Amino acid sequence: MARIRTARKQRGSRFPGAETWEKTPRWLRLTIMWAGGLAALAVLFLLLAVAFAARSLPSYEELKAAQTAQTIVVRAADGSEIVELGPSYGEWLDKEEIPAVMKQAMIAVEDRRFYSHFGVDIWRTGGAFLEPIMGSRARVAGTSTITQQLARNVFLNSNRTIDRKLREAVLALALEAKFDKEQILELYLNKVYFGGGAYGVDSASRKFFSHPATELSTAEAAIIAGLVKAPSRYSPTADVDAAVGRAQVVLRLMREQGRITAEQASVDPSAVKLKEETGQNSVRYFTDWALPQLDILLPNTLEPIEVWTTIDIGMQGAATAAIKSNAPEGAQGALVALDRDGAIRALVGGTDYVTSNFNRATVAQRQPGSAWKLFVYLAALESGYRVDDTVVDAPITIGDWSPRNYNGRFAGEMTVRQAFAYSVNTVAAQLGNEVGFGTVASMARRFGITSEISTFPSMVLGSSTVRLLDMTRAFAAVSAGGMAVEPYGIVKVTTTGGETLYQHEQSREVRLVPDYVATQMTDLLQAAVQTGTGSAAQIGRPVAGKTGTTSSNKDGYFVGFSSGITTGVWMGRDDNKAVSGLSGGRAPAQAFAAFMRFAVKDRPVEPFNTDTDLPEWQIEPDEEFYYGDPDDYYFIDEQGNLIEPGRGAGEAGPASEGVTERPRPQPGEGADGEPQAVDDDFLDRAIGGGNQGGQGARNQPPQQQQPPQPRPSPQPAQPGRGEAPALPPQQREQIY
Repeated sequence: MARIRTARKQRGSRFPGAETWEKTPRWLRLTIMWAGGLAALAVLFLLLAVAFAARSLPSYEELKAAQTAQTIVVRAADGSEIVELGPSYGEWLDKEEIPAVMKQAMIAVEDRRFYSHFGVDIWRTGGAFLEPIMGSRARVAGTSTITQQLARNVFLNSNRTIDRKLREAVLALALEAKFDKEQILELYLNKVYFGGGAYGVDSASRKFFSHPATELSTAEAAIIAGLVKAPSRYSPTADVDAAVGRAQVVLRLMREQGRITAEQASVDPSAVKLKEETGQNSVRYFTDWALPQLDILLPNTLEPIEVWTTIDIGMQGAATAAIKSNAPEGAQGALVALDRDGAIRALVGGTDYVTSNFNRATVAQRQPGSAWKLFVYLAALESGYRVDDTVVDAPITIGDWSPRNYNGRFAGEMTVRQAFAYSVNTVAAQLGNEVGFGTVASMARRFGITSEISTFPSMVLGSSTVRLLDMTRAFAAVSAGGMAVEPYGIVKVTTTGGETLYQHEQSREVRLVPDYVATQMTDLLQAAVQTGTGSAAQIGRPVAGKTGTTSSNKDGYFVGFSSGITTGVWMGRDDNKAVSGLSGGRAPAQAFAAFMRFAVKDRPVEPFNTDTDLPEWQIEPDEEFYYGDPDDYYFIDEQGNLIEPGRGAGEAGPASEGVTERPRPQPGEGADGEPQAVDDDFLDRAIGGGNQGGQGARNQPPQQQQPPQPRPSPQPAQPGRGEAPALPPQQREQIY
């Protein structure tokens, strides 16, 4: 027996690797054994998970009938359908009906080992993990097989998380276990997204080439296969060059993998005839802005829905025509129109949505020029200025910045109203410096400006970039008497059966400035249109608004309101190059007028209320405290005659004697380059423009002359001083 045991021991010691295993340290042997055991358990768990998933998968017929995206019908304010968005599936093609070249193109570019793997490509997945370790450029995409993509499209979302990738792998293995390769490929080619709302090869073929997928050529199949990686980037309707370049990559891969001959690979994708887009229109700018809000407003659902919006079909058409017909050659344009409650009645983000779907109304940030002075004057009015207070158009230097007027002249004394109407830059700089540039920035924030705001002195002239929607919202708040206006575009969302999923609720009222400030600001804005730089915006009824032009005519702005509609217009080039002759008082103001004539035609005429009910702190008990006896200063009698100091009523002074009206030259331009409603000669006589440097003679015609008005203590205005008194120390702010 001893011999037998010895022999067995000798034979056992001769097993391959036995001696090496015995010499391996005990801790390492235990580690290997544990690792092997855990790996076996993981494989067992994976097999159980795949088996369970395979049993839970829908049948093949159920998968064919399942939708993977949501259909959305968008309706205008009157309930009419304006656009239908969402999936278009075309005809379902059985595996025998799908052209072989389409199958080969998709496999070549998306999953070259499709017929040899079991749902997960170990080589591609392993390579993705090894690339960072080996020093290659890390990849976060491109490892999913066709089966994995099908699992993701049908059952999962596109979040790139480890949990989602693991579930994707399990589902892919389950699909391979339940269906054969041809069934999987058929499901994939009929469900994969190709962009533009097209799901499946038949829908894509009809959308891009105007024929069913059964007629696809080699070049067309290559274009479609190339879309899966990035449908928006390689869409032939958006970027033909990108689509052709991607198709050539697909053809090269097909040739390298032996799926087509060299002759077939030599076809020219650029020669493919694309379908002309005729269904797109400017309302898509609005839907591009409004519909993403559904992710916040609604629970997660793929149920078909109807979205009822604020868009007025007639106004949208008028806005589109106004932008197209008035935008200078080579320039873009944008328009936003808000109703008094914030409802967006029209939104145009460019001259042609098909050519460019970039939304210049809600996304682009451009300089507003002098339209920004809205916030400067709001801050000044809130701090105590009044529209009839005297200011001086004179040279000013703030730090190392010396603003100048467009015409290089200084008109001297004028009222706040005149300075705003003629958009005098030096006065805006003085006011901004006096109230504090930080105060102006805070006012802009208060009125809804969401972009970054500079507090450098030049900010008073509109050097900060803004969104047109934000600027229109700010002017709408002035129209609303100083109450905040919240733009919105979705009124309600319902199911196709009529069940309400969301209903818009008006936000609570928020006062931004006292009503007397908004009333005076409306006075200034009305003057800018009646007698100032915005004359081209006149429409035969009361209009209040402001022009804006940036340096070198790169941007033109006009924002204004009438009869409850507030409209903002921007024009310029996307590359920020100068546009010859562009200014806010020309093309943008003309587009505003063209649109507003239609927008308000069925609304009653609403005169502006510019009667200011000043607060007690701005009302003084005795005007003579500031002005002295009436015999000591000029005033106007009931007949409109200018009365000199010491003369009684009815005794005309020199200013009213022998006045003859000269022929007026053509109107010129305001201080910031905007066109004027009146000529320079009249302006010279009205505000002393002939006096360079500031202290202009007050030789206004009687109807223009206004007696000085009181200012808040402690430094009231004094007649004849020709400059605005400084604010109290507690109302001043530093520049930065």
